[in-house]
Amino acid sequence: MHPALMVRLLLPTLLCLFPILLRGQGRESATAVRTPNELGRIPIVEWHQVVDKDGTYKVSRERFRAELEELHRRGYVPISLASYLDKQIDIPVGKSPVLFTFDDASPSQFRYLERNGQLVIDPTSALGILLDFIKTHPDWKPRGVFCMLPAADAGHAFFGNKGIDGQKSEWRMKKVKQLHELGFELCNHTLWHAKLSKYSDAVVQEQFARGLMAIDSAVPGYNVRGMALPYGLWPKNRALTKAGSWTDPKSKRVVRYTHEAVFEVAGGPARSPHDPLFDAGKLPRVPLQGGTNLTTTLNEMDKAGKWARYVSDGNPKTVAKP
Repeated sequence: MHPALMVRLLLPTLLCLFPILLRGQGRESATAVRTPNELGRIPIVEWHQVVDKDGTYKVSRERFRAELEELHRRGYVPISLASYLDKQIDIPVGKSPVLFTFDDASPSQFRYLERNGQLVIDPTSALGILLDFIKTHPDWKPRGVFCMLPAADAGHAFFGNKGIDGQKSEWRMKKVKQLHELGFELCNHTLWHAKLSKYSDAVVQEQFARGLMAIDSAVPGYNVRGMALPYGLWPKNRALTKAGSWTDPKSKRVVRYTHEAVFEVAGGPARSPHDPLFDAGKLPRVPLQGGTNLTTTLNEMDKAGKWARYVSDGNPKTVAKP
């Protein structure tokens, strides 16, 4: 057989095998063909501080960018918590959902700069980096969940206060409102990051209710659907993570709260909302910080087994089963 004819006959097969070879090296091609499996797992990735160097609850800015790039390259698309809870994950065929979560509301996540009398998002903050990434990757939309603290120490009060890291207290509510306007979701992380396991039911409910009140002050009427457990610690009465109430001792106003989703601090990829064992009240996450590696988790999700990844069939009205 003539060599040129042989190449022409073998080329389609080689092109099909190329993405598979890349997957085996942990460098999956964005064009790799994946069999739809909407009962597969979904990574809920969790970031805290995005700073100069990796550390406990910290990732470097370079690493954060690299993690976004890896997720995109391997065919992941950010989704909203609402689409997850409502079983309305609408992403292209062959793609996989990822849910971004940001805990603690530090200035490193969302920082303002004053330029010519205007407030602009610091391009070196996590939000600035993410928005810049989305500009160059238009198949991604601004999606993610910010689990916020309104009154914690060290600037963890709606992304900075009292001049900490150059952030003014009067900017806090504007930041929360802007996140909502950009398309991100707002999440309760208690009032000041309380270790819920050590407190009474009354204090636990106050923490949740006042966290909700603070969000409502910035975005009136906002429906807070999720909360994240500080330190991953459950209160003695776990039911209080889902619903409860607190009475303001001054105004006598009764504040009620409900959370459909409860984020744990770790545990690996979460179940699909179509999985019969799915429990929104106990959602595991993939924490990213010094000592953890996103690639390791994604490689496991590319294997057959309990962590096999969710792959969309492109139709949110149907559920593709393996």
